[in-house]
Amino acid sequence: MLIVGIAGGTGSGKTTVVRKIIESLPDKAVTLIPQDSYYKDNSHLPLKERQKLNFDHPGSIEWSLLASHIRELKMGRPVEQPIYSYLSCTRSTETVRVTPTNVVIVEGILILTNRPLSDLMDIKVYVDTDADDRLGRVIMRDMEERGRSVRTVLERYEKTVKPMHLEFIEPSKRYADVIIPQGGENKVGIGILITLITQHLNENS
Repeated sequence: MLIVGIAGGTGSGKTTVVRKIIESLPDKAVTLIPQDSYYKDNSHLPLKERQKLNFDHPGSIEWSLLASHIRELKMGRPVEQPIYSYLSCTRSTETVRVTPTNVVIVEGILILTNRPLSDLMDIKVYVDTDADDRLGRVIMRDMEERGRSVRTVLERYEKTVKPMHLEFIEPSKRYADVIIPQGGENKVGIGILITLITQHLNENS
């Protein structure tokens, strides 16, 4: 099994990179584990307080559970992945059953900041995109998918997203084996990554 970690700032194009990798590989060859599914449950807090939470700080993630799930998958055992809602900022009582495959992709902004998790990865990737481009994508995504206004998105960006990126996410780039500039538009970088993964699949087929 090959464990690939794909990190990068909010709106950097990680999802596009992951999608292009999955599309290029055989059907059902890849298991995707999103960091976002492992946000800590905040149902004990009032909704207004939940909406002010800092989702870009490493302390917001249940790292021990995420790492244990990766270890279970490596041993060939299925896991029950949590379901997290950005709208309610709570974790569902239901889970998604995830079965191991030849390639497991762990995707998220903070995954290279946690040493026990990153030590489980065979290839560490950082998707590097300019701040202006990332902000534009964040505004569009948060308005369309999370029902936030432009003002709310900009306030959150200045208060948490930008400072957390500079403090935690950007520095984690030094742990990457592969850096892909320009996000999902970098066909050459993505192509090299796909080649590495394909070689692994061929060697283990």
